[in-house]
Amino acid sequence: MKTPDSTRLLAAINDLFLLAMMLVMAAILTAGMVLQFKGGEIPCPLCLLQRVAMFGICFGIIVHFRDGASARNDGLSMLFALFLLIVSGRQTLLNIYPRPGHAYVGSAVLGLHMPVWSMMIAVAVLLAYAIKLAVLGGDGLRYDRRLQVLSGAASLLSAYVIALCAINFVSVILQCGLGACHTMGYKLL
Repeated sequence: MKTPDSTRLLAAINDLFLLAMMLVMAAILTAGMVLQFKGGEIPCPLCLLQRVAMFGICFGIIVHFRDGASARNDGLSMLFALFLLIVSGRQTLLNIYPRPGHAYVGSAVLGLHMPVWSMMIAVAVLLAYAIKLAVLGGDGLRYDRRLQVLSGAASLLSAYVIALCAINFVSVILQCGLGACHTMGYKLL
């Protein structure tokens, strides 16, 4: 049987782990927005879907910090990671052999384009959740009294991710209108 101290320690490790995961996802999303606005790169429809999946991973973590530890929250993030893997895999396969007039979308970062990075991110997120569940387990991670430092950091980071999502949403509406986005015929702000 777990003691209250060991339960509190496991819950704190779980919170720290999820906070670090959300921080990494926020950094990736921020880098994508910087490349879009500063680098003048227009995201394609599949790139936008990959962002939606990354925001979904973050929102599963945000719900964890709002409502407490639950397998549902982890499952939500894992479903979005699987969605990210499917969409990025499709885009990678579509662009595996360049067609005339269809260059690879976006510039390479460390020699890899965004869909390949997104596949690696999705696999890393799924692997991280698998390791977390194998090491910490799924039960007993709920603890009523959270560490104030983690709660404050989670609230700030959650607000930042929500702001990023809102900026992304407005930029997509301005670029694509209310219809479907296409790779041709829409302008960067």
